[in-house]
Amino acid sequence: MKIGVLSGGGDAPGINAVIRAVVRRGIQSYNDEIIGIRDGWRGLLENAFTPLNLNAVSGILPRGGSILGTSRTNPFKREGGPEQIMENAGKAGLEAVIAIGGDDTLSVAYKMADYRLKCVGVPKTIDNDLSGTDYTFGFNTAVAIATEALDRLHSTAEAHNRVMILEVMGRYTGHIALEAGLAGGADVILIPEKPFDIEEVCEYIRRRQKRGRNFSLIVVAEGAKPKGGKEIVYSERIDEFGHISLGGVGYYLAKEIEKCTGIETRVVVLGHIQRGGSPTAYDRILATRFGIAAIDLVHEGKFGYMVALQGNKIVSVPLKDVVGKRKTVDLELYNIAKVFFG
Repeated sequence: MKIGVLSGGGDAPGINAVIRAVVRRGIQSYNDEIIGIRDGWRGLLENAFTPLNLNAVSGILPRGGSILGTSRTNPFKREGGPEQIMENAGKAGLEAVIAIGGDDTLSVAYKMADYRLKCVGVPKTIDNDLSGTDYTFGFNTAVAIATEALDRLHSTAEAHNRVMILEVMGRYTGHIALEAGLAGGADVILIPEKPFDIEEVCEYIRRRQKRGRNFSLIVVAEGAKPKGGKEIVYSERIDEFGHISLGGVGYYLAKEIEKCTGIETRVVVLGHIQRGGSPTAYDRILATRFGIAAIDLVHEGKFGYMVALQGNKIVSVPLKDVVGKRKTVDLELYNIAKVFFG
């Protein structure tokens, strides 16, 4: 078979491990011809293809980013976009497409079935908020990076008797903030699922002061918001999937905490550092398993499905049960974390 593979949306450590697994399995087990599609769905709109052989994927396992590039292109926002994709896929002789991405990328894969494009999905988001799978690759790496940042901030916060705020990614869900905060010993963790009360946050800080702990570490997801308020917006620019740029909640918190407690407060926005660099061993293995499973699904004819991790097994779930849904934080785990607040 001639199979295309693309990566869309934000990059995540492990994409290259998926591509490598697809190519190795496809060529060695099925004698497939694998075609790389550049820059996500944009590559199918613009005929941006590159052949992928064994040499092309040699050495890419530990690399971050994506050797194919990525974009947030939504063909359904372009006039005649889906039709153009089908025309270009036909000319290229593609018999199936493996789409590596989050909800936006996979929603396009799901909708393209109406145009008879045969797709298999691979879940990718460092936010770990995709429904149908216990974990997405890239999440473990992001948590590890955020945890290391907290470990480093702990010593400087204690030395200067400061409140240190670490702002991490998490537009709609607080998986990174919660797990990194729990692992890194944060004194307060703020997530989108639980709007925060600034007075309550300040009370946690005061409680520590009464115990002689004159510093505090706070982890906040970028999508966290005050009770009765809205998310803090970095930019009004909206992408092709309708997302606005969030960011700045850490600075909002810092001003309010200084006003409330009088304690010097500093902010670190981890930003794209969470996305970059080499994936952890866990993410390399998970991404490899996903890639193998994806090419196997193609040859089983299970189109319109996504590979997923449930327990310790790789399974397939229908894309219709995944897109448009969101896996939020397990509040039982959040309640465990709250034991250590203040």
